[in-house]
Amino acid sequence: MDFNRFMKAELDLQYIATMRPVFNKKALFSDMTEDYISPAEPSAYEEVTIRFRAGKNNIDRVFFVCKGVRHLMFKRYSDESFDYYTHDQQMENERVNYHFVVQAGKLECIYDRRGVVTDENTYYDFAVIPGFKTPDWAKGAVMYQIYTDRFCNGDKSNDVLTNEYKYIGENVVHVDDWNAYPAQMDVRNFYGGDLQGVLDKMDYLQDLGIDVIYFNPLFVSPSNHKYDIQDYDYIDPHFGKIVSDEGDLLVDGRTENSQATRYINRVSNKENLEASNQLFIKVVEEAHRRGMKVILDGVFNHCGSFNKWMDRERIYENAPGYEKGAYVSAESPYRSYFHFYDQNVWPYNHTYDGWWGNDTLPKLNYEGSKMLEDYILYIGRKWVSPPFNADGWRLDVAADLGHSPEFNHHFWQEFRKAVKQANPNAIILAEHYGDPKSWLEGNEWDTVMNYDAFMEPVTWFLTGMQKHSDDYREDLYGNAESFWGAMRHHGCSFTMPSAMVAMNELSNHDHSRFLTRTNKRVGRVNTLGSYAANEGVNKAVLREAVAIQMTWPGAPTIYYGDEAGLCGFTDPDNRRTYPWGNEDQELISFHKEMIKIHKENKEFLTGSHLYLAGEYNFIGYGRFTRSEQSVVLVNNNDQPVTKELSIWQLGIPREAILRQLILTSYEGFTTEKKEYPIIAGKLMITLPPKSAVVLKHYQPDDEIEKEEKEEI
Repeated sequence: MDFNRFMKAELDLQYIATMRPVFNKKALFSDMTEDYISPAEPSAYEEVTIRFRAGKNNIDRVFFVCKGVRHLMFKRYSDESFDYYTHDQQMENERVNYHFVVQAGKLECIYDRRGVVTDENTYYDFAVIPGFKTPDWAKGAVMYQIYTDRFCNGDKSNDVLTNEYKYIGENVVHVDDWNAYPAQMDVRNFYGGDLQGVLDKMDYLQDLGIDVIYFNPLFVSPSNHKYDIQDYDYIDPHFGKIVSDEGDLLVDGRTENSQATRYINRVSNKENLEASNQLFIKVVEEAHRRGMKVILDGVFNHCGSFNKWMDRERIYENAPGYEKGAYVSAESPYRSYFHFYDQNVWPYNHTYDGWWGNDTLPKLNYEGSKMLEDYILYIGRKWVSPPFNADGWRLDVAADLGHSPEFNHHFWQEFRKAVKQANPNAIILAEHYGDPKSWLEGNEWDTVMNYDAFMEPVTWFLTGMQKHSDDYREDLYGNAESFWGAMRHHGCSFTMPSAMVAMNELSNHDHSRFLTRTNKRVGRVNTLGSYAANEGVNKAVLREAVAIQMTWPGAPTIYYGDEAGLCGFTDPDNRRTYPWGNEDQELISFHKEMIKIHKENKEFLTGSHLYLAGEYNFIGYGRFTRSEQSVVLVNNNDQPVTKELSIWQLGIPREAILRQLILTSYEGFTTEKKEYPIIAGKLMITLPPKSAVVLKHYQPDDEIEKEEKEEI
């Protein structure tokens, strides 16, 4: 090239630069969904295409930055508003972290998982983990958590009987009034819910739109919550079937569980145990027939003092077909399953290690027993394999298992191998508080119960309440900056395979009911009484929360009865019975509509997520794919608000129409098909108090095909 031609080219570039629109940072976008990573869940050593979006003719170049090295990305195709750049990355067998650097003239910015950032010292990198895949059925799946004793009593012949046995110092009680509130000391009270009751209500669950049933523990256990497992091999006959029912209750001078022969027969007789397992098989088969999955609760950090391996209550000491428990005999084959502080006090050695010092919850001593580790791995495989065919595990206090972080990670790696080999489509999700990142590297858990990046931010923003109703924070109520900050920060612990299946709950068996939190009353049932949990609640705020839950990335999970208006302080009050015959039918109808919207619109299942607005008591965001875009707005104020919002960055044309899918407010909810014009890429809308709206733009398929053909 001669000098004159070179100078002319330089002048042309400078002229083009002066004519370029102002650098539009709102147009920049990338994430880890399938529209921006292909394939979204690559195998090791597979080539991956990474995409980045910018305003049309608005930037000079964009770099894919990995391990400090910049790779120039190339413009591959455009549509009316955006240019799309790509980079092909050869995967190895390790995590790939990356971000982008965008240049326009003399301007340069970094784009990471938070969006456009200026802090060059801290990156919230995107990440791809080759080989890490989560089940497709779980991505965006609507889950329903059932606390079995309190859901539905379908078989009264298997009910726990008053005085059947003793638990934590007193005899157990059968509660005859299904609608009675839980007692302050509720753990030994039983209402009679069972698996037959779940079968009886399958039509209800299917009509609601449920994809997955998550059961709190079902295995043999003396408590109503069953987090103190007695026998991992069998479903509790009190939830299943009792075909042999002989023996005595703890009456007429009987005071020890070794004398509770009715209970001993019920839970140790193999006829009852096998019949109960068969009923569980029937539940799973019926769920699968209806297109639903079933997740079991795995309590593997500790067991219960009733457990056949420990047998502190001497349930199995003289039962036929059982070895002596470690509490009973120094010669027990299970002695190494537990840590005993004093080796010289058998028989009946009470000096074992209990989880958090609780002697009813013996800590399992994996480091001291390879046989124990192998057996629990067998249990992990057993229940997701034929004939049981459960679809995965929820893991109780999973980070506590073992006596060191090193062993904890070792165990969960082995657990994943065992479960996934038995059932590659099984999900493994863990209860965890705090940063789960080190467990979500593709070789341990699939995901977690999403406290930090869902339940807590939603609760603080909409109610100002702590998730146990133990505190009210005026500074967090309506604080959109805090909401978005928490969502972004904690959400960065997930890669996309984990985020799409994260269990997004508003309530569960460990925290106060969300509807009760809307009354902003600090306290528990022992300080305020049960009725206070029902007073001053605001169903409009619950509906706002459900609108967020059903449109947020992840698996929306309903705690049984929330959809029917159930209230309750933290446990045990949150474990009230399902109010059959007294349901809030309007709330159920609202849940049905929101679930339908969630399931019928792909963007809510696996689409991208983009911030649109954040002001006091007001948030807005978009969910979108290349072909479908929706807008979600939440006004938590006590008065109407009018907003003008830019929404073109979702890929919605600058002149378009949005259709209202649902609007909820103080007055209730409506699915009226109202339309809102988009003018110059902006939406003008007035929202009533305590409201949420979901709006949808439909882009014709032929326009998408036209855009794809514009490849460069």
